[in-house]
Amino acid sequence: APSPSPAETPLIELRGVTKRYGSFVANEGINLKMVSGEIRAILGENGAGKSTLMKILSGIYSPDSGSIQVNGQEEKIAGPRAAQALGIGIIHQELALMPDLNVAQNIFIGREPRNRWGVLNEAQLNRDAEAIFAAMKVPIDPKAEVRSLTIAKQQMVEIAKALSFRSRILIMDEPTAALNDAETDELFAIIRRLKSEGVA
Repeated sequence: APSPSPAETPLIELRGVTKRYGSFVANEGINLKMVSGEIRAILGENGAGKSTLMKILSGIYSPDSGSIQVNGQEEKIAGPRAAQALGIGIIHQELALMPDLNVAQNIFIGREPRNRWGVLNEAQLNRDAEAIFAAMKVPIDPKAEVRSLTIAKQQMVEIAKALSFRSRILIMDEPTAALNDAETDELFAIIRRLKSEGVA
């Protein structure tokens, strides 16, 4: 049979993914396909294995059996950096930001632009962060301290950080848990915009 065209190839596909902890089976035989521009919600009670599945996709855990394909190629996701390199970003329910740093510093921590003498190029850092927020259509000041932002705005910073790695697949763990109705509406609007730009 002819191979699928790039438009038909899933960004990510799980085939028979199983994860056990001793005799407890967290995920059993999970099959899932995600294509560009698709939004999927995984529902289930506490303990159903949702977070385990997300951690497998983001390289935190390895499956005991089954396979993961990214862009049609089987991959062993050997850690979060490997997941980022494959275009997979995850935003955990407990946000992992540095409250004493500003927004731009949080987005590009460890990857800050520097001049030829190795000195931080703060103007470029802020421009790069502004460009991401402009694409998201979110008015956040890159120079604002993260501790001064609401939880909803901090979540937007986490999304911007994931997008700075050129993520094509964005996984969010219970993103509305700490948001009010207006903040949830804003988050969903951003998710719809990302969908239109081909992020799954």
